[in-house]
Amino acid sequence: MIRISKTISNELAKISKEQALGWAQQFDEIIFLESNKDGQAVQEKYGEIEAVLAVGAHQILSAASHGAFEKLKHFRQKHKDYLFGYLSYDLKNDIEDLSSKNPDHLNFPELFFFQPKKVILWKNDSVEFLYMEEYKAEIEKDVQEIRQVKLKSETPSGNCQISSRLSKEDYFEKVSNVLKHIYRGDIYEVNYCQEFYAEDCDINTIGVYQKLNQISQAPFASYIKLSDKFLLCASPERFVKKQNNKIIVQPIKGTARRLSDLAEDKKLAESLVNDPKERAENIMIVDLIRNDLSKNAVKGSVHVEELCKVYSFKQVHQLISTVVCTVDRDDNDVDIIRNLFPMGSMTGAPKISAMKIIEEEEETKRGLYSGAVGYFNPEGDFDFNVVIRSILYNATKKYVSFSVGSAITSLSVIENEYEECLLKAKALKEALTN
Repeated sequence: MIRISKTISNELAKISKEQALGWAQQFDEIIFLESNKDGQAVQEKYGEIEAVLAVGAHQILSAASHGAFEKLKHFRQKHKDYLFGYLSYDLKNDIEDLSSKNPDHLNFPELFFFQPKKVILWKNDSVEFLYMEEYKAEIEKDVQEIRQVKLKSETPSGNCQISSRLSKEDYFEKVSNVLKHIYRGDIYEVNYCQEFYAEDCDINTIGVYQKLNQISQAPFASYIKLSDKFLLCASPERFVKKQNNKIIVQPIKGTARRLSDLAEDKKLAESLVNDPKERAENIMIVDLIRNDLSKNAVKGSVHVEELCKVYSFKQVHQLISTVVCTVDRDDNDVDIIRNLFPMGSMTGAPKISAMKIIEEEEETKRGLYSGAVGYFNPEGDFDFNVVIRSILYNATKKYVSFSVGSAITSLSVIENEYEECLLKAKALKEALTN
């Protein structure tokens, strides 16, 4: 696939990401990925671009879970180009003998990828336009149109009444059930999640995304538009990245709130890194990921570059580990992703048992939440986030949803887990209110 490249100094062109996202609304398919300045600490070693915008589908793959990874593999082999899209959590059913029978109020495709007509990359102090050859004549026109977009203060939403799918009492009962499985030895850890939602709700998707992004400044933020369906994501977590023949996985497990008092905030971060329960959560998932990586890794190449390192974001402190390996260049990139999916940080350990318990105890189908958004490039590399701290919106149904969760282990105190969920929900609620 031939793409025409034109690079412009952004100091002269002044092509803002906000203007480009506004310009992109004319397309039915949009994926925008943004690293944000406050997220640079996580991206520092393995970040390559500041942001990327893909618009307009030349080819589309939309699939239900059955056979989805094989379909993606064929789509990837046929179109050796940039491919942007997502994997929903329910693709677990294509990997294991599992099912998803809980209600789905959003109706996103379970897998969606597209080959974009137009890609715009922000990197260092330049902007690169990568257009399919038949659209190369539109580059100059698009540059002018983007620069002419009038930025305005976007009102995030109408009067959305946010409700919890579970009462506090229901949450306590559900987590008690999970703990019984742990005490019996069925599992060591489960990431249990609950949904918050609003019905008959009109939102300005750009306004909500911008507000959420301003609140969180996350390193793996993303905005998706698929006709009437939207993802507004402020994820702090990378799922998996392939860089040449190196695979990088960066799970998050362990959360503490931020404090305005700098000295107290520092103490809280130090206590997080030394907290036995939080460390145990993280280390269990690191062990799971090491096992998943070994399915493709060159023998002896799996190792932990960072274990339980504290990274601080605007809303929370997080414990993040970095696990890497080397793979043979002949390994299929879709197979590598499949062998890691769903990510251990959003399931638990052992993974299959945890997913069965999640299906039993959660009230709604996860769908795109706790899935992954990202892209493949023409050279065979890829980068995907974990879809957390995210708002999902079906504009036709006027249904807004976001879910939050925490890792349940034998050391869990249910009240503390509930408070962690509310802490994670805070930014999402704030983004949806005027």
